[in-house]
Amino acid sequence: MKKTDKKLIDKELLTQLLKDNKCELKILLKEVIQELLESEMDETLDATKSERTGNRLGYRSGYYNRNLITRVGKMELRIPQDRQGRFSTELFERFSRSEKALCSAIIEMYVQGVSTRKVKHIAEQLCGHNFSASSVSRLTVKMDEQLKHFYERPITHNYPYVILDARYENVRENGIISKKAVLVALGINELGHREVLCVEVAQHESHESWKQFLLGLKRRGLKGVKLVISDAHDGLKRAVNEVYVEAYWQRCYVHLLRNALTHLPKNHEPKCFEELKELFACKDVKEARQQLQNWIAKWENKYPKACDWAELNLEESFTFYLFAKVHRIRIRSSNMIERVNEELHRRSQVIRIFPNADSCQRLMRAVAVEIHEKWMQQCRYLDMSIPLIIKPTQNKSLNLQQSAA
Repeated sequence: MKKTDKKLIDKELLTQLLKDNKCELKILLKEVIQELLESEMDETLDATKSERTGNRLGYRSGYYNRNLITRVGKMELRIPQDRQGRFSTELFERFSRSEKALCSAIIEMYVQGVSTRKVKHIAEQLCGHNFSASSVSRLTVKMDEQLKHFYERPITHNYPYVILDARYENVRENGIISKKAVLVALGINELGHREVLCVEVAQHESHESWKQFLLGLKRRGLKGVKLVISDAHDGLKRAVNEVYVEAYWQRCYVHLLRNALTHLPKNHEPKCFEELKELFACKDVKEARQQLQNWIAKWENKYPKACDWAELNLEESFTFYLFAKVHRIRIRSSNMIERVNEELHRRSQVIRIFPNADSCQRLMRAVAVEIHEKWMQQCRYLDMSIPLIIKPTQNKSLNLQQSAA
């Protein structure tokens, strides 16, 4: 078996073992990790221990001890060294940022005395180790530095499409549990790749919080924005219009259809709602507007409240028709950010109540960085080599009804 094949198998086995919480795996896991370290050293030096070869890149120089905290407990490992200092291992970064952040948030609850026996049990199961307050401090400082570097990085590309949304988390502040808004911005850059642009915890989802959030993105270099996609939060809409006045705004049609259901009686005819959804599958905005008028004429006697609401609001979700046809299915809604929110919720529900806003932001940001890195390894999300706007208009105001009429 080739050396590289053996290493690959070891890593796959190691990954599988790290997912298991059974303490009896601790001895086996330690042996596998130690073997992996030796294999990495062999590959670094291009020679095994005591092997005589002309291709050797250096010589071993004993070991030093280092602890590794895993889900099956704390293990003391012997880390090989070489004389030239060539060897380094990424083994101790095997825990993802989000797992470290999750550990940090849970342990902060325990250290600050706001935890329950259930939280203590989760911490022990997840980390396999009880951390001291000083250990938590070192862990969080290092992570905060990494996350700060990512979220303050200069934005160098143009981002024709930007998606915004907010979600809420429970945070304990001065002994009182309150809801904090987690503002999220994603972008599709000029090369067609998705990116996480920013994640930030704010007191509330308001016009001022969104404006400051967007100004922060602009200071970092966010430019070339053609379309902003979001829900219909008034403060968000105003902030977009003030900071990126040159951009169009698209109201997420999924959110809009959910709102439409609140204006229809519970026992409404299914065909009525199905025909409403069909307005977002037309060939262009002209056809969509005509279909909307036909829908209103058909249902206004039976559902006047819904028809009045649709006439006032649906135009805000037709903006995507001004853009390239092959992009429409992905820019007509904020589904991309909804999937990110689902992952954020999946991780945060273990904690339920964050001990402070910093721990909340730390976990939200760490999970988002993981998503960003995964996207960077994937193929482009959209083909951006084609003209984006098929029917440019002179007045790019926030309301499409004014700008495209």
